[in-house]
Amino acid sequence: MIKQATGPTLPDVQRALGLSGFDVRAAWKRMLPSTRSEGLLDGESGQPRPAGVLLLLYMHDDMLTFPLTRRTELVATHKGQISLPGGAQEGNETSRRTALRETCEELHVCLDETYLIGSLTPLHVTTSYFMIHPHVAYIPRRPAFEPDPIEVAEVLEVPLPLLLDERIKALEHWTYNGIEMDVPFYRIHGQTVWGATAIILSEFETRLRTLFD
Repeated sequence: MIKQATGPTLPDVQRALGLSGFDVRAAWKRMLPSTRSEGLLDGESGQPRPAGVLLLLYMHDDMLTFPLTRRTELVATHKGQISLPGGAQEGNETSRRTALRETCEELHVCLDETYLIGSLTPLHVTTSYFMIHPHVAYIPRRPAFEPDPIEVAEVLEVPLPLLLDERIKALEHWTYNGIEMDVPFYRIHGQTVWGATAIILSEFETRLRTLFD
């Protein structure tokens, strides 16, 4: 007997990524801390540094699943935070190539561009002056993760149906770097997923929800 996938399927994801007229800013705002604005700021000079991250989908326990990483205390920035695999572009590489290279370096899951199935909207992170380009890839089975011990403290495997569960969302008032703010976040496997990673995931989640509204 062929098992049926639980939750959104790969065709659902492909349809969600290709939606026309999708309100990206409304999706971002669901996970936007109260002190920041999305997109490029008016009058800002120069070009933010480009970066690429990968949302890697794979089948596990009959569900589409994707990995998040908890950063170690050894990395230069965002110590201990939860992120998608990725980083800054190097040389003349594209953001697609960056996302794949960084995933290979961080998790030892090494893919080429034929596994990419789409992209999400580039997000300008004003606090670090990066333009993050999120890309989405798919492989049919769970990869053998080998986390880089310098960069990755833990791999969190997230079933896609969990991302659509409203019970994992929360809002708290924080003091962060001396600034008071209201912070929406996902609570995933006991970890707080907020900031740019949560904003990117919110676009992905909202695109999927739009299919079934």
